Amino acid sequence: MNKQELKEKYGKKRVPHEWRKTDKISTLITTFFGSGMSPKAPGTMGSLAAAIVAYPLAMLSYAYPIVINDNAFNTKDANALESFAAIFLAVPKNFMIAALLVFFAAIPFVKKAMKDTGTEDPGWIVIDEVCGIFMTFAFIRPEWILNAPWILIIGFALFRFFDILKPLGIHKTEKLPGAWGVMADDLLGGIYAGLVLTIGLVLPAVFLM
Repeated sequence: MNKQELKEKYGKKRVPHEWRKTDKISTLITTFFGSGMSPKAPGTMGSLAAAIVAYPLAMLSYAYPIVINDNAFNTKDANALESFAAIFLAVPKNFMIAALLVFFAAIPFVKKAMKDTGTEDPGWIVIDEVCGIFMTFAFIRPEWILNAPWILIIGFALFRFFDILKPLGIHKTEKLPGAWGVMADDLLGGIYAGLVLTIGLVLPAVFLM
């Protein structure tokens, strides 16, 4: 036998990855530029990639904030609950808008990718994690992230906690049909993670006012 025949007979055959069965654009989007192609912990890798992107998004949010009521942040005479609500209203909504854009824009690509590959919520689809990470940081001011980048690590850890364990009804959203179920549980997980992160960062400051 020659070298080529030996390779064909005894060589390790390459099994094509599932994502190869769909088109390149769907693959690029659903794997978030390949981060979901990681052979180990693709969900974690996708979340980490989104957390990294969150930093320049915070810079953009700080430079060009989309705000409902910027004056609401100045509430010296308000009680704790009113101050908390006012701070939330004053937070730029860039991250929230980004999360919702990712959510709705990704639906058709996730749907097509699962249909083409014959899978249901495969691990390499991580665009849902991106949506969840963006929603995690939707409740805090972007300058907090810029001044203390370790907040990204805490937000990332909180989101992964809710994404993996899926408490407080998160697992029920997975039962939504098709791509909606894939995306919805991470969006809800991001909301829970964002609320916990916000309470942990804001509540002490509110009581010190």
